[in-house]
Amino acid sequence: MSKRIRIEELEFLVEFTNDKQDSGNLNGADFKWDVAELGNGVYHVLKDSKSYNVEVLPETDGKRGIKVNGIMYQSETIGQFDELLKKLGMEKGAGSKVNELKAPMPGLVLSIDIVAGDELKKGDRILVLEAMKMENVIKAPADAIVASVEVEKGKTVEKNQVMVRFA
Repeated sequence: MSKRIRIEELEFLVEFTNDKQDSGNLNGADFKWDVAELGNGVYHVLKDSKSYNVEVLPETDGKRGIKVNGIMYQSETIGQFDELLKKLGMEKGAGSKVNELKAPMPGLVLSIDIVAGDELKKGDRILVLEAMKMENVIKAPADAIVASVEVEKGKTVEKNQVMVRFA
């Protein structure tokens, strides 16, 4: 089983070698660790003769807080949809002005989390698009102000249809 995980601005590819998830490969380097669950999302981890106290917090909007030895980190699992956007180069552009957000695929708009006039930061949740029986959270590609929302909840969109216009 492999997972791509983003912690703060760093990305990691983790491939576990067994169901216990106590060994595997991290960005090409083999690892082994001992994990003891202490309860309520708290773990004690031994890796490379070092001890770590880890607290895993509940997930919110696809992100999860993780405290390691008292230091808080934000993490998220990168899904297949995020990977596709990255491969298509759609993740780039964070440094450039974005005028509109187009549907990356045909789908059904399940929810809209913004209105005209909202100020967005890169990564803020814009809407949820259901495609191929999967719910995909569409996030702001850059800091922007919403000029207009061009879609409606419960309606379908076609690939490349403009969903949101930015000021």
